[in-house]
This record gives sequence, structure tokens and C-alpha cells, in this order.
Amino acid sequence: MEKIQYSGTVWAINHNNPEPLVTHCLKKLQEYGIKKEDIRLTDAPENVQVGEIVVEMWPYHIDVARVRTIRNESFISGSVMQIELRTDEQGNYID
Repeated sequence: MEKIQYSGTVWAINHNNPEPLVTHCLKKLQEYGIKKEDIRLTDAPENVQVGEIVVEMWPYHIDVARVRTIRNESFISGSVMQIELRTDEQGNYID
């Protein structure tokens, strides 16, 4: 399993996702080498720095990106990896 290289804060963007999804995403990020204390769960990251990791949570995958530039308080990021989230037949996360 490839580890995510990062320094500083890892921004996990949460737009009112269900708790089981958020919990599973945080678990998966830790499996990929991110320390729990470095993850900031938010719906709008503030003071994002170039080089930090931004994570977008979706029901079936996690998009991991690195901030490349900042313009007018917005950031532009490039994809680092996509982590698949698997579920069983009842929709429970399994991995």
C-alpha cells in the first residue's frame, strides 16, 4: 500500500456526509500513513498552504490532492491518488 507523503495539515472536506462514511474515510486515511491529529475535518478549509493535502470524501472513493497554488483565498490542487471505498451488499463499509 502506497503511503501519502505530507507535511502540515491534511484537510478532509466534509459536506454533511453520513457519520459511517466520515468514520471510514478517516480510518482509511490513517491506513495510508496520515496521523489522526494532522487531519482537520471541515466544509471549507481556511489558511490552506501550498503543499498541504486536501481530501474530498465521496460515497465510494476518496480523492486525495496536493495544493499547488493559492489565488484570491482559493486553492488549486492536483490529484495525488484515489482511494476506493468498498461496501458489502447491505452498504456497510468493509475494508
